[in-house]
Amino acid sequence: MKLELDLQLASSAGALPGQADFERWCRTALSTRRDTAELTIRVVDEDEGRELNRDWRGKDYATNVLSFVADIPPGILDIPLLGDLVICAPVVAREAAEQGKTSDAHWAHLVIHGCLHLLGFDHIEDDEAETMEALERQLLASLGYPDPYADHERTELHTP
Repeated sequence: MKLELDLQLASSAGALPGQADFERWCRTALSTRRDTAELTIRVVDEDEGRELNRDWRGKDYATNVLSFVADIPPGILDIPLLGDLVICAPVVAREAAEQGKTSDAHWAHLVIHGCLHLLGFDHIEDDEAETMEALERQLLASLGYPDPYADHERTELHTP
């Protein structure tokens, strides 16, 4: 699969995953559904995450991941642009600690979750959530990560 990933690190958080990690997680989420894909992942701190969540979703707090699907009119351009993911590094770190997950596993989950949103998956209805979560479990297991939904209630994952 051909992947063009624009990784923007706009966070002062400590240890963050590297470009190769983000690319591996994106490829895992996208490769069975796309031959080529372009997307941006922007890693932010809580101020920017809160501002974006407030402006796009009307919720005045920083959330873990926001997905912005590219709005390309059909038939106008034939490009593989999927959209943008915004991931709030301090929220990811806090959630991983609260949920007893490794940071790496939680980052992988959020990137895969966001990529699935860019592909059109959602979790608003229970049947959609079950489908999306089953796919997340399968993709994460293929990378050697544990079930992200085991032993706790569904993580609050958001998209505008």
